[in-house]
Amino acid sequence: MKLTKIMLGGALLLSSATFAVAQDQQAIQVILCGDDTFGGEVNAKHIGEWEAANPGFDVQIEYVPWGQCQEKATTLAAAGTPAAVAYMGSRTLKQLAQNDLILSHDLSEEELATWADPVLATVTANGKVWGLPRAFSTKALYWNKDLFEAAGLDPETPPKTWDEMYDAAKAIKDNTDADGFGLAAASFDNTMHQFMNYVYTNGGEVINADGEIVFNSPNNVQALEFYGKMAEVSQPGPVAYDRAKLRPLFVEGKIGMFISGPWERSAIADTNWGVAPIPVGPMGTPGTLLITDSYAVFKGSGVEEAALDFAKYMTSPDKQMEFDIAAGLTPLRPNHPGVAKILEEDPTWGAFLDAIETGGPEPFVTDYVGLQDVINEAVQGVVLGEVEAAEAVEIAAEDLEDYK
Repeated sequence: MKLTKIMLGGALLLSSATFAVAQDQQAIQVILCGDDTFGGEVNAKHIGEWEAANPGFDVQIEYVPWGQCQEKATTLAAAGTPAAVAYMGSRTLKQLAQNDLILSHDLSEEELATWADPVLATVTANGKVWGLPRAFSTKALYWNKDLFEAAGLDPETPPKTWDEMYDAAKAIKDNTDADGFGLAAASFDNTMHQFMNYVYTNGGEVINADGEIVFNSPNNVQALEFYGKMAEVSQPGPVAYDRAKLRPLFVEGKIGMFISGPWERSAIADTNWGVAPIPVGPMGTPGTLLITDSYAVFKGSGVEEAALDFAKYMTSPDKQMEFDIAAGLTPLRPNHPGVAKILEEDPTWGAFLDAIETGGPEPFVTDYVGLQDVINEAVQGVVLGEVEAAEAVEIAAEDLEDYK
């Protein structure tokens, strides 16, 4: 097996890499994001196993920086020189399918049943599965126990409802030198992701099961009102912060709480922290935004059948669980026996696993950037006090009709 790293800096390369392949083998070009530190040893082992079982093929890995990998895969496909397989945000799949650039996956009922329905919903459109989930994240609430105690709160009792979260954040802001909450409202994709956690913990949706835009609902108005209310007890200027900028504030003791994924646990290790399910709104139940990245199989590579088999092998339950552990991701299949083991070793995983069954997927649309921009504009308008939540939601719902 030949692992070829190509790290792109600056301009996007529009041509595919050239690989040396034995005359009796066919190349399967695979574009992966980042570098081989992202589950790399496990990736290499599984690729080697698949190649050993399929001696007529040579898997060629091309690593591309995160900010460019999806664009490169899409550009190559549009130019008629696609990679066989590419790591893509599942949010992109519907648009790729609509443009006839990727293949759907023919999966048995048994294979489909290995995923929770909300996870499967992140890759399914028009009754077809357009990608195989490869990476998964859920979100939970982190709280600083020392700041809770300093504010007169029980450091071992995190908030369970929105009202409790606001009251705790206000107590921290009023009684300590810290702000109560870390709020993301920058013009970036994870602002929409953060807001969707509130939508799903208050019984809301963006698109229903019939593909209809249902964003203009009392649930979502309430969610946006509360998001704006949390700005009162958050760090100053939340429109300057995306989610990644909240972690340093938390580590430095400048905010008492923030919502993020399981990867934060190792990054905040020196803080006296706890993690719990996202607090629930008055109209909702426990939940989270479910985000997946997937292996997409492109048309026109000349090795489509083998590429479909390769993608299925790499994401099969046991192989995927091994990758999840190596990469530090939320396990994609919560019923896998390996999940019980990691929970026993680290009970903090529970906050990220418990909400999967009631979580909701990223909205599956044909223009994800357009959807993201519309929702971010609504969030920023309310956070800045420029528009009432009901009006912002109504305007956004009308605009979203163009992107479903």
